[in-house]
Amino acid sequence: MQTSRTPDGSAGDANYGKIGPGYTNYRQPEPRIAEQILAALGNAKSILNIGAGAGSYEPTDRQVTAVEPSAAMRAQRPAHLSQAIDAYAESLPFEGGQFEAAMGTFTVHQWKGLEAGLKELRRVTRGPILFLTCDPDRVEKFWLNVYAPLVLSTEARRYPSPAKIAEILGGHTEVQSVPIPFACLDGFNEAYYGRPEMLLDPGARQANSAWSFVDETTRETYVENLRTALSNGAWDAQFGHLRRQAECEGSLILIVNQPATHD
Repeated sequence: MQTSRTPDGSAGDANYGKIGPGYTNYRQPEPRIAEQILAALGNAKSILNIGAGAGSYEPTDRQVTAVEPSAAMRAQRPAHLSQAIDAYAESLPFEGGQFEAAMGTFTVHQWKGLEAGLKELRRVTRGPILFLTCDPDRVEKFWLNVYAPLVLSTEARRYPSPAKIAEILGGHTEVQSVPIPFACLDGFNEAYYGRPEMLLDPGARQANSAWSFVDETTRETYVENLRTALSNGAWDAQFGHLRRQAECEGSLILIVNQPATHD
């Protein structure tokens, strides 16, 4: 399967040539989330990381093969990780069953060919397939929806449902809720559930692709809405309790698919 790509090589619906620079300043692996991913990987030693980006959550004690189409994101991978292969989910250059496990973090919602990508991933993976992603039914329940509704409605439309992913992959699928700690190092939107001031930072917003699908005028209006609510106390009056909440369970989930077994 062929898919169109940007000059940067991005093969999904977001242009990381534009929004990718500076990504790692805001998106670092959160240790508590990493522990949950490692536990789900079990004893797998050969792992494919699809849509690997800058390498967040890649185990360092396993043999990891990273696939990332965006040159801007490949360039931000730290030196201790392997170089990522320039390819994309819908057309993987690997033999069938080559990997014991596969993983993808904040990637599956960007694929242009979900079914083709998932089938390719299952073709090359003989064990569990993991996705750190978001439940679209819960995305718009986040407080940001009050101030930036198009950002979250766009995000909700992009995320495939866990049921759709399970249907395509077959086998057995488990969906785990992923608690978000207050000082989460991985700066996706909900990571700032109790630190709303962070979303006034243009770099923090740029590191969340959903903001790039909203026109500049609308984005500026949304930022001013939030800025005003923080300065006049409206945000704290409604959501201030979140500043004292050690963790939050929002839309973040870990999908763990196991292949069908044959007697």
